[in-house]
Amino acid sequence: MKKDEVRPDSRQVVIIAERCKECGFCIEFCPKHIIVKSTEINSKGYHPVRLNDEAQCTRCDICGMICPDFAICVVDIGEQQEIRGQS
Repeated sequence: MKKDEVRPDSRQVVIIAERCKECGFCIEFCPKHIIVKSTEINSKGYHPVRLNDEAQCTRCDICGMICPDFAICVVDIGEQQEIRGQS
């Protein structure tokens, strides 16, 4: 592994359920097809997405790049608490 290479296990997908408007872009563009609608409903009446199989996730961040509402992103594990506090 190169010095500046990011290890997938040092990053995590964060989904901010209250921002999700159920557009489905992340579901459609996920190369592993592991993002699905949850059965939960957020305060806006939408079913936010969730990871169906986190072990299969490569943390490519296509979901975060495609999300128009910034409801999903891939972050370093140390930054996760910081982002969740902004929701």
